[in-house]
Amino acid sequence: MTSKPKLSPDTDAPGAPHLPRRRLLSGLAAFAAGGVLAKTGNAEKAAPVVRGEMPWSPGLADPPMPTKQGGMAFFTPAEAQLVGAIVERLIPADDLSIGALEAGCVVFIDRQLAGDFGKAVAMYRRGRFLEGTPQQGPQFRETPAERYRSGLAAFDKRVVAMHGKSFVELGEAQQDALLVALETGKLTMEGIDGVALFGLLLQNTREGFLSDPMYGGNKNMAGWKMIGFPGARYDFRDVVDKRGKKLNIIPISMADKSA
Repeated sequence: MTSKPKLSPDTDAPGAPHLPRRRLLSGLAAFAAGGVLAKTGNAEKAAPVVRGEMPWSPGLADPPMPTKQGGMAFFTPAEAQLVGAIVERLIPADDLSIGALEAGCVVFIDRQLAGDFGKAVAMYRRGRFLEGTPQQGPQFRETPAERYRSGLAAFDKRVVAMHGKSFVELGEAQQDALLVALETGKLTMEGIDGVALFGLLLQNTREGFLSDPMYGGNKNMAGWKMIGFPGARYDFRDVVDKRGKKLNIIPISMADKSA
């Protein structure tokens, strides 16, 4: 009975030449780097060596453009009022923080729907459109902007049919009951997936409450202060040795750097 050949820890297979993997990989890396440098014609300039701290100059960052101030860019006045009432029930004001309405979540959602998110620029939309599982992500023919427009209209129409008043005219307890019914699928609307609409509203409200203030929400970084998030800081070298201590770091927004 022939015993199996012993393998070296650096050998790929039985009978293979004894070429350690680390040497092979480092050789390939050096070969690739050499090829790149050879094409540049100047190896020293093509591969500068950075020692110590990373090169950085204040004021030279290129952050995203801040949200434009002013009126709504997508919502009609009635839609903005309805969304404001909804987000305020999703994240109401309490002892910990301001509510979603005061935090600017309506402005955040409005600007997102008026931009690439609302147009579904980054989503595959060529079909086929089939009902999928939650793990498969969005399976909608309509863009988020279209889903908001049709969903808000259908929701308020259904509320008026049930209560004789629009959602914004109802008391908080009634509003909460309607949102629970929407979330659980008990409030049905013709041609509208109420559960999916609620999920979209909740997702965007959370995003507006916790996003960088430069996008229109999270007024005065209230959401960040509530959870202790430090914001868009360059680094943490000044506090890296304070493990386990309460730091009380004042958050920093990208909006502070883009003026």
